[in-house]
Amino acid sequence: MSEKEQAGLLDMLKGLDLQKLKEISKHIDLKEIFTSISKMDQVEMYNLMRALKAGNKEHKIPEVNSDFYELNSLLTEEEKEIRLKVRKFMEEEVEPIANEYWKKGEFPHELIPKMAALNICGLTFDGVGNSNQSYLLEGLISMEMARIDTSISTFFGVQAGLAMGSIYFCGSQEQKDYWLPKMQRMETIGAFGLTEPLVGSAVAGGLTTTAKREGDTWVLNGQKKWIGNATFSDITIIWAQDVDDKQVKGFIVEKDTPGFHPEKIEDKMALRTVQNAVITLKNCKVSEANRLQEANSFKDTAKVLKMTRAGVAWQAVGCAIGAYENALKYATNRKQFGKPIASFQLVQDLLVKMLSNLTSMQTLVFRLSQLQDAGTMTDEQASLAKVTCTLHTREIVSQAREIMGGNGILLEYNVARFVADAEAVYSYEGTKQINSLIVGRAITGLSAFV
Repeated sequence: MSEKEQAGLLDMLKGLDLQKLKEISKHIDLKEIFTSISKMDQVEMYNLMRALKAGNKEHKIPEVNSDFYELNSLLTEEEKEIRLKVRKFMEEEVEPIANEYWKKGEFPHELIPKMAALNICGLTFDGVGNSNQSYLLEGLISMEMARIDTSISTFFGVQAGLAMGSIYFCGSQEQKDYWLPKMQRMETIGAFGLTEPLVGSAVAGGLTTTAKREGDTWVLNGQKKWIGNATFSDITIIWAQDVDDKQVKGFIVEKDTPGFHPEKIEDKMALRTVQNAVITLKNCKVSEANRLQEANSFKDTAKVLKMTRAGVAWQAVGCAIGAYENALKYATNRKQFGKPIASFQLVQDLLVKMLSNLTSMQTLVFRLSQLQDAGTMTDEQASLAKVTCTLHTREIVSQAREIMGGNGILLEYNVARFVADAEAVYSYEGTKQINSLIVGRAITGLSAFV
């Protein structure tokens, strides 16, 4: 040991409490330790001194920040305020009960009036409630909800997106004036019936649910599947093929309509809080007044799906944020080998991979919403965001579970719920494969659809 190193060690020892040193000497052989120190080379001594200094410092855990590139700073003050209002609602009202309702497979109906009080339904629909807001803000709301509970985000997306959007884009002015204010106040809950037991990705090619006009009445027959909210919705938008002109038309079917029978889908492994149903339509009669007057082909249905597909991309980001934040908090608190697992290189590497993908997803959907607000967003741009975000979300939730080890499969640690829910987000609003083919058609000019 050099003289300089000896002097440094002596300075450090001078700072020790002598009484504590005496106590320590009762349990360990200090002479042996000092002999070992005297034999250390420069590198070993340097590392020892660093460890001794670090031991005297209190470790301060940084605040969890999933907005690494500070996208929040680009929002208006009003947008920031609404976002924080939604975050507060989700953390205080939803988070404490999320696991319980997910486990039971039930929906917390008591949340609906509280959610209505936020005044955030139908933000982008002119003339409806707190309208004239941006698609960017709507996406952020979806993200904030999914960050805590993807099921609640899905419920809200069906209500404020698919159901209200169908009436807004495809309804007459009279239908808009009658239904949208009630739905905006969440006094009327909506559902969206497009997917069928035998028709999922191929909906553009034809539906098996039929509509036959008889005077001023339409008779609907067929089945729908995976219809969120349908077990308790007041109205359900049913899409059916007109047997006469073979075009897809939309209908507002009110609950308790004879011939309309929703049945809850049981034993789901994802989005268990969402009440999905199989709907059977048997000679279900709907008046011409309840036919969406501006829905004359599947192209009109696609207007709604284009809007909501962007929302699902945001939802995937929220699901990923929830998993990342829970994993990061866990890693800074969970100790193994005498220190937090967040101090291990392999764990930090996983966390950085998660944050890297998460930040890429955030910037992608942020730009997508800017295009949407400018009125220039294309189908393929929405599809690329949906593909990219849901793929990365699957990776992130898996990595979050890996960081938590065995605890990652327990509901109480939250990540297990995100792992399961990511599977549903990956599939609905167009599968990964279908959305990839939409993008592929745009970049090659060739359609690979069967």
